[in-house]
Amino acid sequence: MSSVKDRLACAIIEDAEKTGKLKPGDTVIEATSGNTGIAVAMLCAQRGYKCVITMAEPFSIERRKLMRFLGAKVIITPKAGKGSGMVAKAKELAEKHGWFLCRQFENEANAAFHYATTGQEVLNDFEGKRLDYYVLGYGTGGTFAGAGKAIKEKRPEVKVCLGEPADAGLLASGVKSERNADGSATGSHPAFKAHPIQGWTPDFIPLITEKGVEETKYDEYIPIPGAEAIKMSQMLAKTQGIFTGISGGGSMYAAIEMAKKAPEGSVLVAMLADTGERYLSTPLFESIQADMNAEELEISKSTPSFQL
Repeated sequence: MSSVKDRLACAIIEDAEKTGKLKPGDTVIEATSGNTGIAVAMLCAQRGYKCVITMAEPFSIERRKLMRFLGAKVIITPKAGKGSGMVAKAKELAEKHGWFLCRQFENEANAAFHYATTGQEVLNDFEGKRLDYYVLGYGTGGTFAGAGKAIKEKRPEVKVCLGEPADAGLLASGVKSERNADGSATGSHPAFKAHPIQGWTPDFIPLITEKGVEETKYDEYIPIPGAEAIKMSQMLAKTQGIFTGISGGGSMYAAIEMAKKAPEGSVLVAMLADTGERYLSTPLFESIQADMNAEELEISKSTPSFQL
């Protein structure tokens, strides 16, 4: 389904099957900003599970439609509840109905899968070659904690660079999220403010991210203005033919900021997490119109077949 969350969904579903937590005919439920839900819905459709997704109101409509298209039921939670609200709703529903809750923000299978796959793939691609920086943001923190750990183990000289929305500097604040006994956050982090980089930095620090910071750490930190992430995504499409979402623009912005400071000749890898199609109703496409603009009309009028 064209996002990095396909790996997370595969990791969690396969782990649940192996450990007996998930059996034929069961219902899978998860809280998500969209990409994880789309990936989970895909896995459930393939393997015959029922799927229920909880998602906070502000996230793009395309995400809801994609999940429903894949057969999932999508429960929309109020905007005021933010990310922690949709997580709480998923927990309530799982407990009420006995459904399997993915717990993407705490499930260790998430980071373990990225350690075994994503990190190894980067290492394989750069075997015998220079690599100086690994640049990415975080949603659950699975790619950061898993792939970052794998890269650091084999190539300790590589600097892990972590991006975070400038309006939601949770890690930058130095304040940890308070946690329930299961590792989930108890509520919204005091440093959180709404930001347009969907899929990144919920209103709490995921347990996987916290563990990644403690165990693998990061060498560089880059705050990313939301408007710059959007501008970068648009630039990538128009000048490079790379079609990615707002978070992909954020990662590339962070990579370019690092490149400005890096020694001449440095090699950087940036993770672009998804595709642009699931942002049609967001500010990313706000300036893109469906009807012809004045320049396009002039081109149309330049040949005899033009009709008003």
